[in-house]
This record gives sequence, C-alpha cells and structure tokens, in this order.
Amino acid sequence: MVDKNYCMSSFLAFRYIVDQNKTFKEGLEHDNYILVSNDKLIACATAKDIDYQIQSMLEKLDLSNAAILLSGGIDSGILASYMPKGTKAYTARCSAVGAIDETERAKAYCDYYGLEHVVVDITWEDYLENIDKLMLNDGCPVFANEPQVYKLTTAIKEAGTDLIIFGDYADIAFGGMDGMLSKDWDYEGWKNRYTFVKPESALKNPVDMDIVYQNYKIGENGVDFLRFIDEIFGSSSSGAYINSFKLAGMKYFDPYAYLKMKDPLDLARVRAGESKYLLRELFRMKYPEIPVPEKIAMPRAMNQWMADWEGPTREEFLPHCTDSMTGEQKFLVYSLERFLNLIEE
Repeated sequence: MVDKNYCMSSFLAFRYIVDQNKTFKEGLEHDNYILVSNDKLIACATAKDIDYQIQSMLEKLDLSNAAILLSGGIDSGILASYMPKGTKAYTARCSAVGAIDETERAKAYCDYYGLEHVVVDITWEDYLENIDKLMLNDGCPVFANEPQVYKLTTAIKEAGTDLIIFGDYADIAFGGMDGMLSKDWDYEGWKNRYTFVKPESALKNPVDMDIVYQNYKIGENGVDFLRFIDEIFGSSSSGAYINSFKLAGMKYFDPYAYLKMKDPLDLARVRAGESKYLLRELFRMKYPEIPVPEKIAMPRAMNQWMADWEGPTREEFLPHCTDSMTGEQKFLVYSLERFLNLIEE
C-alpha cells in the first residue's frame, strides 16, 4: 500500500521503512532484512565458544575464492584470523580532510595472518555515481553506509571473488552498542536517543513513529531497548550491507548473525567500558601483541561532504530544517529528497 508520508517519516526516524507493507510508490517494493530467528541462533557463553562456532561455520564454506571486509575494529579483525593465507582483505578509506583512517590497523591484522590488504578509496563522487541505483534496488532511500559498502563490493567482484565475509552483526549480538546501552532508558528518553531524525523537525506532514516504539514499551514508562536494538537497529544496519551485495550479485556471509550470548548481557561491564567483552577476550586470543582497539562506527566523511549542502527545497520539507543537523542527519534528508525526485522522473 502506498503511504508516502509514513515512508518518509519511518526512513528519517529509523533509516528504513519499518512496515514492510507500505511503499513510497506503486510497484516500488522494498525488502526488509529478515534476521535469523532467536531459536535458531547458537548460544555462546565464552570467547572459546564463539571461536569454535565461527571456525565451524567457516569450515563448511569454500573460502578459496573469498574476500573479507576488514576495518580496524575487533569484529572483522577476529574474522580475518580464520581466512586462508593470501585472502584479499578490503578496507575503505574516505577521501576527505579529517576523515577517520582505519587502514593502518587493518593492515596490521593482514600482516599478522598473511592476508593481502587492499585499500579502496571512497569519494563523494562514488556516492553520486551509486546512490540512485542502490535506492531503486531497495525501493527506499539509503543511509550513509550503503554507497561505501557498494564501492567495496564492486571492487571485490571485479577482482573475481565469489563470496564476501563480513562482521556487521557482532555489535548487536554481543553488546557493542555502548552508547545505546549506556543507561536503563525510560520510554521517552529512548525515543529521543534512538531516533535518527525526528520527522516533525524536517517534514511538513510527519507521521508519529510512536506506533513503532509502542511495540517495545514496558509498563507505564519503560522500554525493552535490548529487543529494539536487536530488531529495529539490526534490520537497518545489516540491510545496508545486504542491499549492496544483492545489487552487485555477490554471495555473502556474516558468522555473527548466527550467534547470540548464552547468558544475559552484563550491562555493568559494558557501562564500565567493556563493550563486547566476550569478543574483546577473543581478540586478545587472536592478537596477543596488539592492543584491543576501541569501537568506532564505519568511517563516513559526512560532516565534510555535507558541509555546503543548503538543505532540501521540495515542498514536503520544512524550510531550513537541516541548519542544525549533523552531517549524518543531513545525508538522510538529502537521500530522501533525492529519492523523491528520482521516483518522479
């Protein structure tokens, strides 16, 4: 069913269209990423359990012509340890002044396990070249990860590789979202913390996204933020990768998407600075001489690239709505406006 106002609000708030049955335009369907059901996830109590399960899963795959997406973080660093020597490991590097550069740390992982390191430079021109095809493929605007992942994916495909190993789901499965886990949120506090762009701050006809949050409300003012992270954040985060892989026609596998913690997440440890404490332990097992790096999001130079954008001009948007937004938020609005223009052509 076409519901443009709902879709615009849902995208700004959650970075995807939560209701699978609602679309921007007749015939322009979108597929939300379906997570592995909880009863099919493999429970892990220790770092050694995780090590064994990842090893077991990857042993069942033909990795002779596989590649890995490798950042400077612990999740993909761990996965690199299981790859055959000589495997190509691809790291993105944003071409912008002041952009985060993870290539040095990623190369250290490659050197440790004998992988071939390939650095792929990402420019704003790459975004402009790929954004429209990604949006039409998904029936939805994109957020800042997707053109970057697609550039990496096409580089991998051009090299003749037939399988991509990546580690997006680790943060969700093992307690990596330390900002979101930093406190026991009340209902309104969680809504304010999570919403990427408040629809009412950007749109003339916003739809109240409380209809999504209500599914996670506990009692008068509580919220099941852990389940929300698993389901809502998990679907949007992994979906960005899957859309790129599908558009490029590449097979993919994320071992972390099939794992879960056996014991309840120790929030006290996370809040004391030990996010993903089981994976930190596994990283130390894999790289005894390398300090455990702190978590950073996938590097995206949005503050630099969106600095000169003056905001949307379409009638659906409030005037000057992006004036106080971050680069990441501006890109969501930019992507939405570009998508609306695209589907009207």
